[in-house]
Amino acid sequence: MLDIQKIRKDFPILKREVNGKPLIYFDNAATSQTPQQVIDCIVDYYSRYNANIHRGVHTLSQEATDAYEEARIKIQKHFNAAKPYEMILTSGTTESINLIANGFASLLQKGDEIIVSALEHHSNIVPWQMLCEHTCAILKVIPMFEDGKLDMNAYVSLLNENTKLVFCNHVSNALGSINPIKFIIDKAHEVDAAVLIDGAQASPHIKADVQALDVDFYVASAHKICGPTGVGLLYGKEAWLNKLPPYKGGGEMIDQVTFEKTTYAGLPHKFEAGTPNICGVIAFGAALDYMNTIGFEAIATYEHELLTYATKKLLAVGDVTIYGTENKVAVISFNIGDIHPYDIGTIIDKLGIAVRTGHHCAQPIMDFYKIPGTVRASFSFYNTKEEIDTFIEAIKKAKMMLS
Repeated sequence: MLDIQKIRKDFPILKREVNGKPLIYFDNAATSQTPQQVIDCIVDYYSRYNANIHRGVHTLSQEATDAYEEARIKIQKHFNAAKPYEMILTSGTTESINLIANGFASLLQKGDEIIVSALEHHSNIVPWQMLCEHTCAILKVIPMFEDGKLDMNAYVSLLNENTKLVFCNHVSNALGSINPIKFIIDKAHEVDAAVLIDGAQASPHIKADVQALDVDFYVASAHKICGPTGVGLLYGKEAWLNKLPPYKGGGEMIDQVTFEKTTYAGLPHKFEAGTPNICGVIAFGAALDYMNTIGFEAIATYEHELLTYATKKLLAVGDVTIYGTENKVAVISFNIGDIHPYDIGTIIDKLGIAVRTGHHCAQPIMDFYKIPGTVRASFSFYNTKEEIDTFIEAIKKAKMMLS
């Protein structure tokens, strides 16, 4: 059992008002809020040991380097990677995906095939389209069903000896659907294809074990997991990371530089050119400490309670369509009649309630349902059933005003 009121005291933003009403934050799928413990970590870095890393012998640089690499180990242990250097620290999920797409540009050739799912965020579609344009590889799509599930029979039929890469999100950001990634990974490996899993939306709810999954690449962002923006991770199996070329050139990623030839550093520095978001990485480690102290099993159990409660209450409003109805995290993507989602979002914002409206950077999903977008309410472990009750009353008011 979680002490929700105690947890809520860790999040100073939850004390504020919006438009004269207590803030109710149901936009957690876009970014989570940050606990005081992580904020204090950020302040501590800039107050006591702000310095560049890996380059200085002075005390502050050594302290910053130690804290940065300790955070890498925390991230490694959280996702159960075999080695710390299999965790490449990036600016976020999008950069992590682009890093892999850039690396495979030198490995693919005309006629090779890559597979992506119909449930993807644009950041896990566009880089692969760009890769296909560059290499003349062929992009294929795993279709989806009305309930938000992927068609696994169709997926298996797409796989063949030409398949080189498979990309799929662990959880759909638009619908909250949890995909059968272990099955996807195992089937891809039967044809010797590599697999990248986008874990951005799963990571606040599910503690992925990359070794148990046997996944080749796994990516996520700190700001979804109570951490700061501008920080993310790329897990890659050591053999794959050694095979791929560097993504960016610059300082830190080199071994030796001459005007005749440059040789590159080993992992992880080969992919970490330039001064990183030092404070952000350290705070990412603090955020994982915070969430692991609460416990991911307890978080998942409580968030499922919120999802079940909110779903029942919302359907009782009437004329509600929920998109993605099976095997979900705590996300409800819905519409009411023919009311535009933006209009609902605008009205309930006046009542202090933050939700996301639109296509959620997943336009192919909206095209599948033949809708312009949805209202998306996404819950976290610091939300309450009382907040959901207030949200439902606001939805009723918006429906009455707009019908």
